[in-house]
Amino acid sequence: MKVTVFGTGYVGLTQAVCLAQVGHSVLCMDINAERVAALSEGHCPIFEPGLAPLLEKNLACGRLRFTTDAAEAAQYGRLHFIAVGTPPQADGSADMRYVFSVIDSILEHADGPKVIVNKSTSPVGTVDRIKARISQAVADADRYQVISNPEFLKEGSAVEDCMRPDRIIIGGAAPAEVELLRELYQPFSRNHEKVMVMDARSAELTKYAANCMLATKISFINEMANLAEHLGADIEMVRRGIGSDPRIGYDFIYPGCGFGGSCFPKDLQALRRTAEAEGLDPLLLGAVEAVNQRQKSRLFSKIQRHYPGGLHGKVFALWGLSFKANTDDIREASSLVLLEALWAAGASVQAHDPQAMHEIQRHYGARPDLKLVPCKDDALEGADALVIVTEWQDYRVLNLDKVPQQLADRVVFDGRNLFEPEHMAAAGLTYYGIGRGQVNPPCPY
Repeated sequence: MKVTVFGTGYVGLTQAVCLAQVGHSVLCMDINAERVAALSEGHCPIFEPGLAPLLEKNLACGRLRFTTDAAEAAQYGRLHFIAVGTPPQADGSADMRYVFSVIDSILEHADGPKVIVNKSTSPVGTVDRIKARISQAVADADRYQVISNPEFLKEGSAVEDCMRPDRIIIGGAAPAEVELLRELYQPFSRNHEKVMVMDARSAELTKYAANCMLATKISFINEMANLAEHLGADIEMVRRGIGSDPRIGYDFIYPGCGFGGSCFPKDLQALRRTAEAEGLDPLLLGAVEAVNQRQKSRLFSKIQRHYPGGLHGKVFALWGLSFKANTDDIREASSLVLLEALWAAGASVQAHDPQAMHEIQRHYGARPDLKLVPCKDDALEGADALVIVTEWQDYRVLNLDKVPQQLADRVVFDGRNLFEPEHMAAAGLTYYGIGRGQVNPPCPY
């Protein structure tokens, strides 16, 4: 099947590559000529496990192409996927200008009936707004079908999520278009039926509801972690205790120093604004957002309490800059909050991340109080303390014979609870986790 994908960002590129991988012919359109040129040469602009080799493979076999030509893109396939950004505006609502720009381009250049599939995360009612825009712009609006088909990709496992989806939601499609999308997605839905058909508004709300539910679980466990610290309880034991309940489960109840990325923070704000526009007061969504903003400052608060004399002149080794492991994405990352707080207090940082250092360099430029090092152990040389922000697998082992001698102040601030307090204490390290309370003796049961 011939498919056009508008947008070569995280969602668009992953979707395009995976569609090509199962045999479809895909043309990707983007207005960024430099990005299109790089992609056409097989250079993947983002780090996502498994994506780069699939990009190279499908370019080589001719099932995947990239263009900046809007007319070529609009005339290529019957199916047109919109996968452009919907960034937050100043008030937190979704900026829809890029989505509507794609619609206008399709209307200007299309040479026949088209099925427009919106994969961009968009407020409830977007399909209706697109249909209204089409009706106002062209006389033969009936030749354009508009469908909501939200994505549910996780950064760090996006290729796997795309190739083996939990569900494929089709919103607002007529029977003929449902069957067209069933055919398109058939290679991804062979084990059991994954297609869910619903109205467009329900599909649009499902995307926001899913992300906000997951964000709520994270903020809930972080709230419990803060309580555990005051009560002398260990949140890791609590996590295991509640996670064993199948109604709760273990997913997304790992305490830490806050969530970031391009989805959860943005979608929380957008859904809040949608609710407020309807005259509703979304108390829970506001609380989830507030807890997360506070949690991003937890590591710095612990550092301040440990150093009552101030941080001026202190050197911190920082492990982890991306908002989560297996990505180079630093959008809304907790590391940004920590870096800026440390710098404002007069401290300097020696940082390492397996993938995100180039993004930090681009974001902040060269600064005398930031040193980016190629190896995690290099960050420890000459440092007073270690701070762990991202749960990369490379960080899960500490050389407890060596680290206490490398850190002048023998202190570790662990924002992801990668280590056990009693092991750190036995090695002569002062250890601060998230919600670990006091160092508890082993449970006899």
